[in-house]
Amino acid sequence: MFYGEYEHAIDRKGRAIIPAKFRQALHANGVDTVFLTRGLDGCLFLFPEPEWRAVESRFKQIPFTKVEGRKFNRLFFSGAVEIELDRLGRLLIPKPLKEFAHIKQDLVVIGVSTRIELWAKAQWQEFSQASAQQFEDVAEKILLE
Repeated sequence: MFYGEYEHAIDRKGRAIIPAKFRQALHANGVDTVFLTRGLDGCLFLFPEPEWRAVESRFKQIPFTKVEGRKFNRLFFSGAVEIELDRLGRLLIPKPLKEFAHIKQDLVVIGVSTRIELWAKAQWQEFSQASAQQFEDVAEKILLE
């Protein structure tokens, strides 16, 4: 559903624009509501509502009696916000989430199949460059499992 990498900037009001191709995919699937939360590796995850509900259902299965499960669910869900994009396809990123992802001005919006990730441009470049060198090794490991 979501593929590609797009560079954008946060406007003065702290809003980020979602790329037109991603907005079209949301619209084509009848999605009006998205959920934004802390992601992994220092980015933010943006889920269409149906995908969010599926993820939420999976995470509900993590026993709250396990310390790591409680920690993860607290951080993941406490940072979550339900958002409707404005008519220009923008969303307001709450200050705690901007701080978490080190987003100040320039950001990169990437499609990762069923979710969208928002990265501070510098963090994405760092992650991308470091990971590109390992891409083939990682592919070999996960595709052979």
